[in-house]
Amino acid sequence: MEDADKHKDLKRSEASGCGREGYGIAGKEDRAWEHGDADVLEGRASPREQCRGVMNAEAKAGKWQKVVYGGMQNGFADNYTDSSFLEAMVMNANVVKRDTWTTVRDSVVISQYLSAVAMVATVWTHSLKAPVDASFLLLLDALLLLLGFVIVLLTTDYISFASLYRSVLHIVFFVCGLYVMTPIFQTLTRSISSDSIWASTVCLLLVHLFFHDYTHSTVSFTRAKHSQGVSPSFLANVSLHASIVASVLIASRLPSWQSVFSLMLFSLEIFLLFPLVAYCIQKWSTAFHLAFSFILTVVTMGLLFPLNRMVFYLYVLVILFITFVCPIFLIKIQEYKFEINGPWDEAKLCFDID
Repeated sequence: MEDADKHKDLKRSEASGCGREGYGIAGKEDRAWEHGDADVLEGRASPREQCRGVMNAEAKAGKWQKVVYGGMQNGFADNYTDSSFLEAMVMNANVVKRDTWTTVRDSVVISQYLSAVAMVATVWTHSLKAPVDASFLLLLDALLLLLGFVIVLLTTDYISFASLYRSVLHIVFFVCGLYVMTPIFQTLTRSISSDSIWASTVCLLLVHLFFHDYTHSTVSFTRAKHSQGVSPSFLANVSLHASIVASVLIASRLPSWQSVFSLMLFSLEIFLLFPLVAYCIQKWSTAFHLAFSFILTVVTMGLLFPLNRMVFYLYVLVILFITFVCPIFLIKIQEYKFEINGPWDEAKLCFDID
């Protein structure tokens, strides 16, 4: 077995260019390695050891080149890297440095929409406990719709007459379709218990809040040109449909179709149009955006306080936690973020492929 290994060493040395002819190993030594003659081989290096020494010398004399394709370079292993390999290493190249005020200001978007949803849920509860006058609620719907329409017009840089006409036409069709569907909504859940309705509504609102698009990318899509190829995300659509179903479930418990229509219109105005209005206000003025969020929070607190004290305190704690505690915690854990980039990373396209 030992003789066979020595014979293989000799053959490999000859195949790799390190054999007898290339490096002056005498024929007597070749036969000695082949037959295992100890007297002749005493103090001599094996052909494998001689080949390794020659390859190391070639590696020192040659220069390694950084190429993607081309195969293994002579004298260098396939996974060889020179001393310049770590020179291109970059640490924390994509880490964004955040300050406390900017992070708190960005978190207001979440607390603002949470206040809007809480206000809708409070109005639902008040309507079921003591039915609100349908005419008063319809007047409130009209004022909210007109106010939101005016805000969008004032905060938009340019809007054509054709876009304005289409928007008004869509609103008219929406209100008329809701009015026609109101009798169906009123009797939709008559055979379902109130406990099941409330449990389903709470779950749907949680789904709506969890999957809602707080980055306003869906709103940006509705205002952008369709030629950009951007579409609302699947989760944003799930969130929107969950809010609509929750509105239908609650409105179906009201006694009259006028109340059902007014409450459905109020709920859909908040869930469908409020993100657009809030987005326009935020882009137009940061100060007005913060003031609007503060007013909305105060109004929601005023509606919650006489309804349930425990829910009121829970709402205040959640708003404070989202607005102040979460940003501070994010900045604290940002210190422990460590990212390494270098030539071993996969290549990333810097443009979109359409």
